[in-house]
Amino acid sequence: MTEREHEPVLRKEAVAALNIRPDGIYVDATFGRGGHARAILEQLGPDGRLLALDRDPQAVASAKQQFADEVRLTIVHAPFSMLGSAVDERGWRGRVNGILFDLGVSSPQLDEPARGFSFRTEGPLDMRMDTTRGESAADWLNRAAEQEIADVLYQLGEERYARRIARAILRTREVTPITTTKQLAEVVAGAVPTRERSKDPATRSFQAIRLHINRELDELRETLPQALDVLAPHGRLVVISFHSLEDRIVKQFMRTQEKGKELPLDLPVRHVEIQSRLKLVGKPVRASEDEVRRNPRARSAVLRVAEMPEAAHA
Repeated sequence: MTEREHEPVLRKEAVAALNIRPDGIYVDATFGRGGHARAILEQLGPDGRLLALDRDPQAVASAKQQFADEVRLTIVHAPFSMLGSAVDERGWRGRVNGILFDLGVSSPQLDEPARGFSFRTEGPLDMRMDTTRGESAADWLNRAAEQEIADVLYQLGEERYARRIARAILRTREVTPITTTKQLAEVVAGAVPTRERSKDPATRSFQAIRLHINRELDELRETLPQALDVLAPHGRLVVISFHSLEDRIVKQFMRTQEKGKELPLDLPVRHVEIQSRLKLVGKPVRASEDEVRRNPRARSAVLRVAEMPEAAHA
């Protein structure tokens, strides 16, 4: 499948949730290979604008190639935790009509062995979404303490055999550095005594290490409050999560902002006077059976939508 043909998970549902105005301002905070951006641009008129962010230099290069003549689109090489400053640079604070986050690793990243995200293909153990900065997975695994590795696997991968795997990693690296995806997958498989049905034993470990190397959960916690600062009244916040820890952060954030500020119980304020900063829109959306058949990765996807109330900017 080419980049042009690549269809992101829940594309129609996500774009519909943005409730696009032809002259609106929108942010695709995770450009990937442009599937969502293309669908948004199809609904924008000549006065509409789309700001796209991505920390992956390959994604930025793809955007500049695919959309070279598209004057309504601006692509920025930055993590989505830079959302606020990217919007401020354009004078759009409080004017953004919708923001879309498609979290996690993209299919092109998974499919490229040289990126080191997948245990299914042999490649260098990198896992960085931004290959121009930071520590690779191999660098971290070959220097981190056993307890640190075990904590990452348990907390971010919910891996029950985290201690066994961490010990196995240290034993292996004493003999030879762990530098490839297959090498790590074999170490993990050798340390895990049981097998989950239809799940490779390395799945949780690779997921946990990727989340750690890219600070994905920290990035998410940092950027969600920024979304509130840049959205216009009735602006939509649309988030697609693939990991239970990501979805928990999004769900708790949206619910907390809908409840409004916690006030002392004895304060003479009626409940209706407590301002909500977000209003939940509909129920969480999951991929259809048909989409899951076409793209198994869609199975774990959850889409949540919230809207900025008029009163939040009053």
